[in-house]
Amino acid sequence: MKTGEITFMDTTDENFMPKRVAVYGGEGDNLKKLSDVGIDESYIGDVCVLEDMTSHLPVIEIRIVECRDDGIDVRLRGIKIKSSRQRELGLNADMFQPANLVRYPRLEGRDPNVLYRRAVVIQRFIKILDSVLHHLVPAWDYTLGTFNQLKHIKQFLLLSKQRTMLITQCLKDSETSKPNFMPRLYINRRLAMEHRDNPALDPSCKNTVFAQVYEGLKPSDKYEKPLDYRWPLRYDQWWECKFIAEGIIDQGGGFRDSIADMSEELCPSSAETPVPLPFFVRTSNQGSGTGEARDMYVPNPSCKEFTKYEWIGQIMGAALRGKEFLVLALPGFVWKQLTGEEVSWSKDFPAIDSMLVKLLEMMEVMDKETFEFKFGNELTYTTVLSDQRMVELIPSGTRTVVHYEDRMDFIRLVQKARLNESKEQIAAMQAGLLKVVPQAVLDLLTWQELEKKVCGDPEVTVEALKKLTRFEDFEPPDTRIQYFWEALNNFTNEDRSRFLRFVTGRSRLPARIYIYPDKLGSETTDALPESSTCSSTLFLPNYASAKVCEEKLRYAAYNCVAIDTDMSPWEE
Repeated sequence: MKTGEITFMDTTDENFMPKRVAVYGGEGDNLKKLSDVGIDESYIGDVCVLEDMTSHLPVIEIRIVECRDDGIDVRLRGIKIKSSRQRELGLNADMFQPANLVRYPRLEGRDPNVLYRRAVVIQRFIKILDSVLHHLVPAWDYTLGTFNQLKHIKQFLLLSKQRTMLITQCLKDSETSKPNFMPRLYINRRLAMEHRDNPALDPSCKNTVFAQVYEGLKPSDKYEKPLDYRWPLRYDQWWECKFIAEGIIDQGGGFRDSIADMSEELCPSSAETPVPLPFFVRTSNQGSGTGEARDMYVPNPSCKEFTKYEWIGQIMGAALRGKEFLVLALPGFVWKQLTGEEVSWSKDFPAIDSMLVKLLEMMEVMDKETFEFKFGNELTYTTVLSDQRMVELIPSGTRTVVHYEDRMDFIRLVQKARLNESKEQIAAMQAGLLKVVPQAVLDLLTWQELEKKVCGDPEVTVEALKKLTRFEDFEPPDTRIQYFWEALNNFTNEDRSRFLRFVTGRSRLPARIYIYPDKLGSETTDALPESSTCSSTLFLPNYASAKVCEEKLRYAAYNCVAIDTDMSPWEE
């Protein structure tokens, strides 16, 4: 009988979670490897480590090959065996009835039996793919080159059970040992804040946190090697920050703050503030408040600082390998090019300039009379890029009028210019990314997965926070816990993201949170909560109601993000 063997893991401590599991079987001491399973760090739930057994083996041995963060033990909640019928995930034609497909409008009107048969074919295809995938992408030699021919089956890779293990192995094989010393940086965030208020005063941007970190990490002499950012996952602090005139002993919180500050400088979360660095510009959608993805940025076509774009790519790679996030609000148009996926005008450019996409669509189908009425002799062979710079599409384009008969050529030239406007900048970012992450990893990841691994999950749900939050020294019926969750339920996603940064220094999940009672204990108070980003700890006061708790937490999240600033600047 075909069976599947499933393990239940204790998720209360990440160090006790397995990262790679091997299963051996046989008789006596003569055991052969039957499966090798990599477990994604974001995965929660049952893990199938062995299935489709067709012969009897007296001994089945499960070996924990590797744990997260170099842990040395694993807590198993249990092991169970399921028959193949239980393992078929209930795949049947009833799953494809119209009532079950409300989330998938494209499937409306399709024959349920046809959809079911397609699903069975896909399931069988994945089994065949998994049996050969490690030959297509040899993890032991990721330097062989690109495997981007996989792009033709990339949509199926999400269903693969071998892909995660291959990605993990590629990263493991290409990592280097942690540096012998941790760089110490001295960062003046007061000057950075002054620059943010009025970036025009200093076009060199030397006072930004980004510039201070970049300059501080440069090798001090020709014998010192630059950082390669390919460290093991357990090396979770890449540099140490000393914030001038701020009281802090950096045990991780200061470092995470510097990453968060750089993210905010590169792609500000508020549309009302100026952009303090020249590397990214707001999309036309953000400027006009129209279309989709109105909070996105694209690489600045005018910025030619390719060395710094490459460094941004390296930090992105370090974030992919590690636990930190570089939160960059970039559209799929950019992420697709970083993973080597093809971009198209109709699918990807509406997230950047939806008005232009619609205008060209209308121009394509309009009659001559309408065209001449709308444009007359004023439309020339020019277009405006995302940096608001007008460029000519042909020589002397500003003096050449577009005639109705030539409009299709004009449309093609506009699309080409806009699709390629940031090509050099994206190529530099990709070059930096590939210095840290093997090409095979980018080939195996979808662009959405790359974005999530670099930037974290932008959705901060209460359910996710509950899984990551630990209450210490609280009794179960304590009203503070009840008020706390009521407050977060009333928060917007932006509120919760701000709250997350207030406590952990991170603005995206996953991030573990520890909550303790404040110093006053059970006494009711109106005091603001305190936090320690180094230990991701919140000290929660005892508030009189959930409403008061909500107001105080929200105020702290938006107004208390800086680490202690009560030191005298002369103490430096």
